[in-house]
Amino acid sequence: MTYAVKAEASSNISPQEFTQRVLSWYHQHGRKDLPWQKNITPYRVWISEIMLQQTQVATVIPYFAKFMKRFPSLKSLAEAPVDDVLSHWSGLGYYARARNLHKCAQTVVSEFAGRFPKSVDELETLPGIGRSTAGAIATISMGLSAPILDGNVKRVLARHFAVEGWPGKTAVHNALWDIAEAHTPDSDCNHYTQAMMDLGATLCTRTKPDCKRCPLVSTCIAEKQNRQLEFPGKKPKVDKPVKQSVFLIIQSKNGNLLLEQRPPQGIWGGLWSFLEQPLNTPINADLSPEEWLDLAHPQLQSINLKIDSVEIWPGFRHTFSHYHLDIYPLLITLESPPNTINEKQQQWLAPAEALELGLAAPVTKLLKRLSNHSGNLNLF
Repeated sequence: MTYAVKAEASSNISPQEFTQRVLSWYHQHGRKDLPWQKNITPYRVWISEIMLQQTQVATVIPYFAKFMKRFPSLKSLAEAPVDDVLSHWSGLGYYARARNLHKCAQTVVSEFAGRFPKSVDELETLPGIGRSTAGAIATISMGLSAPILDGNVKRVLARHFAVEGWPGKTAVHNALWDIAEAHTPDSDCNHYTQAMMDLGATLCTRTKPDCKRCPLVSTCIAEKQNRQLEFPGKKPKVDKPVKQSVFLIIQSKNGNLLLEQRPPQGIWGGLWSFLEQPLNTPINADLSPEEWLDLAHPQLQSINLKIDSVEIWPGFRHTFSHYHLDIYPLLITLESPPNTINEKQQQWLAPAEALELGLAAPVTKLLKRLSNHSGNLNLF
């Protein structure tokens, strides 16, 4: 068997034997008690698959339970305000996933009478559902046969067949899909799909793979060559640029805080955050309160607030997939009650109320710091 990207050596195992080994291992050792494996429906499988993208199972479990309690059905999710959806996603990151969940639920209700379509091709047309997620929904909840290729499955296949190169490259990606298709069985595909994900998550892990317990160890090329950690190939390293912003924690005399909702698109789209003033040029963090206020002037001028005091808080770095953001927080206490603001995008909220919203991760961090705050911190 040949693929678009040639393996360094051939693996002496037929697709049927490969499948049988995986299934036998799963029936004896696979995970069968995860929350989304109970009361299986397309809706529950879909939510779990989206949550599990780039997120560990242990992290997802409590989020899944909370999400299901608030949105027990597709209809309840479709009818909910997007802010409510984002607040139940807060902390999971990659917030476009949550916005697409909301759009997808509305699409299924409006265009498919509230029921997920029963074909992989139609599932792929829905917002936020790619080929692998469509395959998982179709196999696990509908009994169809379709390949999947999530991160765990990529790792198992890349190692077993020694597929060279980073899966982000088209040729490597296509080669792995070819292998996945060739080894996907026509029957018992729901168990096979779960088994492949389990293998990658529990045995064929990124570091310290437990090869001795793997059902595929005798035919795994990477294990034979002692090259397990070389597969899948690593993404080429690129130095991330660094950006800087001042975060304005504006607090009224009664303790309420000014937050604004970010635009629907872009970083932290639709989430609530403190007023932010991006800095276009690198700065020395060792500035006086007056100098920091001068840097934040454009945002402060837009709401014309009378300031009583300013505290300079320790700065910190928040890292995105494509850049670092150095955040410089200023706690600004007002001299008098706040002015009228644009209530569509901005709100005065008690800290406890703010924590109920969908928040950017650094905002949650700063709110928790505020609750423990005492004294004036003057150094970065």
